[in-house]
Amino acid sequence: MDPVLIVAIVVAVLVVIVVVRSVKVIPQAQAAVIERLGRFHKTSGAGLVWLAPFLDRIRARIDLREQVVSFPPQPVITEDNLTVSIDTVVYFQVTDPRAAVYEIANYIVAVEQLTTTTLRNVVGGMTLEQTLTSRDSINGQLRGVLDEATGKWGIRVARVELKSIDPPPSIQEAMEKQMRADRDKRAMILTAEGQRESSIKTAEGQKQAAVLSAEGAKQASILQAEGERQSRILKAQGERAARYLQAQGQAKAIEKVFAAVKAGRPTPELLAYQYLQTLPQLAQGDANKVWMIPSDFSKSLEGFARMLGAKGDDGVFRYEAPPVDPADSAARAGDVDDDVKDWFGGTSAEEVARAVKQAEEAAAVSVEDMPAPRPSLSVPKAVGAQPESRPAIENRPEPEPAQSREPQPEAQPRHQQSWQQPPSTGPGQYPPPGAPAPQGFPPPPWYQPPADPDQDRR
Repeated sequence: MDPVLIVAIVVAVLVVIVVVRSVKVIPQAQAAVIERLGRFHKTSGAGLVWLAPFLDRIRARIDLREQVVSFPPQPVITEDNLTVSIDTVVYFQVTDPRAAVYEIANYIVAVEQLTTTTLRNVVGGMTLEQTLTSRDSINGQLRGVLDEATGKWGIRVARVELKSIDPPPSIQEAMEKQMRADRDKRAMILTAEGQRESSIKTAEGQKQAAVLSAEGAKQASILQAEGERQSRILKAQGERAARYLQAQGQAKAIEKVFAAVKAGRPTPELLAYQYLQTLPQLAQGDANKVWMIPSDFSKSLEGFARMLGAKGDDGVFRYEAPPVDPADSAARAGDVDDDVKDWFGGTSAEEVARAVKQAEEAAAVSVEDMPAPRPSLSVPKAVGAQPESRPAIENRPEPEPAQSREPQPEAQPRHQQSWQQPPSTGPGQYPPPGAPAPQGFPPPPWYQPPADPDQDRR
């Protein structure tokens, strides 16, 4: 083989080796520290780097990204002499590759140790409760101390986080009990506050309900009292009007009876007969055990007859009715019938309403406003009509004085007189019905007096 060819091949291989060793590629986010002849030459960034053959070399490649380093838990003593285990996490970034290579041998170990010592200094000035509740403060202090210490190393500490703080088991149990007690306390406080609020709300609701109920009862009582007052007033007015109308009716009835009695001209025999009919009614009471006819009964009848009549020739008092004009009697009877018809007959609705209105107006007048003189006993034709004067009933003639007549022997009492047979009948017989009763002889219970021509008018 030709020696020249061999030399050429060897030279070519050496050139390839030199070229390969002289050209380097630096990735993104990395920096290369280049030394020449053992001394720092430059720091190259990402890209293609040309190294002088046999003169330059790359001392280290530094990662420029932010790095996260988690350190194992470290025992730390607090100010109250309690040992706690704290696990930390440090976030840092290399800002100067040359200082990170030449100022510190191993910056990761340096950051770990610096973090541990700084953490002990910071936590040593705090109690356990402050340590557990002041993580942000601890993180800020650690970051400040580490950033200041690692600045000359070309490292920037971004932040430090306490991943966990573990007190001793006994402290954890005590803390759990305390936390449980605190939770129970807060729960009881919240329950009590809730019950208090509920009681207050309930009391306020009951108060409002009681106030509304009292107001409703008050209004109901007022309305009920007002209704009772109005009812009593209306009832009293109605009773007063009814009594007034009843009094008017009684006065009207008395006037009618009085007019009928005067128009009828009763005889002594009729009065005696009515008296005899009244006597049995006196004995019908429960308190009446014995009924006795008084001994002077005949004298009483004679005195009553003496007042109403004149003594005849046979010693018997007889009532002599005055002569009556038939036309006057018929007119009077017609008036009375008209009055009775008008009084008890039906009237129109207008007359009834007018009469009720007059009665209400009369009932509304107080006692002090009533007129003093007694009202006349004139008989009105109908309810609510104006009273009209009635024709005066003719006075019967007065009996003749006893001294003008012939003296008559005084009649003996009935129980001293001997029984005499009636002149018009046989012994033990009474006059038939319709015949006049014998004078001086009491009529039997079934005796019927003769028909009176004025009976229709009565």
